[in-house]
Amino acid sequence: MTPPLDVLVFYSPVESTEDVLAAVFAAGAGAIGDYRECAFVTRGTGRFRPVGDANPTIGVVGDLEKVAEDRVELVLDRARRTDVVAALRAAHPYEEPAFHILESADPDAG
Repeated sequence: MTPPLDVLVFYSPVESTEDVLAAVFAAGAGAIGDYRECAFVTRGTGRFRPVGDANPTIGVVGDLEKVAEDRVELVLDRARRTDVVAALRAAHPYEEPAFHILESADPDAG
């Protein structure tokens, strides 16, 4: 039986993607059967406006910023969720990294 899986999707500035991937892989994400370090990466433009007490890694408080970013999608064993998210937050250069987690349906359910 396959353990419950999550899909993690996160956004990273292009120059940081490999470092963030290395961290989440080390925490156990990206394993599918006998394959490791599996991910799908697409390039796009992220946009954000830091406000209030933000301390942006890129940009200036109050100004709209547009950044070349990667959207990264990968699977993980649901039991590793806490460790993988902690690794993502520790390795990501942004003060508030954007990500979401989707719970996958049980592929063995009838």
